[in-house]
Amino acid sequence: MHHSFRSAITTLVLGQIVSLVVPLAVRAAGDSPYKITKTAQFPGTGGIDYVFADPDGRRIYVPRGEEVLVFNLDTLSAVGSIPKTRARGATVDPKSSHGFSSSSPVAMWDTKTLAVIKTIDVQGRPDGILFEPATERVYVFSHSAPNATVIDAKDGTIVGTIDLGGAPEQAASDGQGHLYVDLEDKDSIAVVDVNTMKVTAHYGLEGKGGGPGGLGLDAKNHVLFAFCHDPQTCVVLNALDGKILATLPIGRGTDGGGFNPKTMEAFSSQGDGTLTIIKETSPTTFEVEQTVATKSRAKTCALDSKTNQIVLITTEPMASVAGATAPTPPPADQGPKGGKKGGNAGPALLDLLLVGR
Repeated sequence: MHHSFRSAITTLVLGQIVSLVVPLAVRAAGDSPYKITKTAQFPGTGGIDYVFADPDGRRIYVPRGEEVLVFNLDTLSAVGSIPKTRARGATVDPKSSHGFSSSSPVAMWDTKTLAVIKTIDVQGRPDGILFEPATERVYVFSHSAPNATVIDAKDGTIVGTIDLGGAPEQAASDGQGHLYVDLEDKDSIAVVDVNTMKVTAHYGLEGKGGGPGGLGLDAKNHVLFAFCHDPQTCVVLNALDGKILATLPIGRGTDGGGFNPKTMEAFSSQGDGTLTIIKETSPTTFEVEQTVATKSRAKTCALDSKTNQIVLITTEPMASVAGATAPTPPPADQGPKGGKKGGNAGPALLDLLLVGR
């Protein structure tokens, strides 16, 4: 066989082998399962609720008891705290480097020094909280009136309040003037015009899901993921008109969720010790990709958009701290309308978990 012809054949065969091997390797890397990649534990007292991850500042905020604890997002080491702040949640404006707590009063702090700048008196019973980037405002949510108090993140002034028509849990902004808020007691999602601060629509879940506790949003494709308690379902909706696109099963006791546009995956954290990962294969097709084993009562979560890792928190009762017996933890599947939120308030270990590939 002529050398040049033989070389051409060899090159062709090797090229075919490479063309087969490379996509398989890429697929294998992309399809690797999620798992717990890092954990840390910290003793203390006080209940917990929401966790917030600041991807730009590389910090995690966990309200616990009378303070907001702050941790390094990469190492999970303790950084400091915002004291005298009995909060349920926290958020950050990366532009002004101001942090805010969902508490009464709301604490506003410098995210670089953690020094409190001011406190802001609000009405209602603050619970969830969200920074809305298009207007650079913070939404403090309450199950009682007013349902939402809107604060200017730059100077901490109250801009106004909104009647959402129900008890809000989690919210998501599309960054283009629309805010979506799941209403736990109405089995619906409120749509808010962030410029006028008016509710423009309510999307009903039509019995497909009840007591939505978590929310994810694919802003580019206008897809909402409402994570519900009863039935234990993710209801997928068109964010433009509220049309239901799909329903998928999730774990028991959801209290948080989100969407990662880099991986095109929605996720829901559940108190039964699972994290449900849902793949958006197209704007109209979805599938449960994985159910990750986490820890009991790890029912709130946050996304680190820089590393594509998901942060979860829970508490584990200690056998005894300074001779005090730890109380019995609440059930892992607390429903939306009953049961006390905040987890174990006695002496307990705070667990931080990172889940990624």
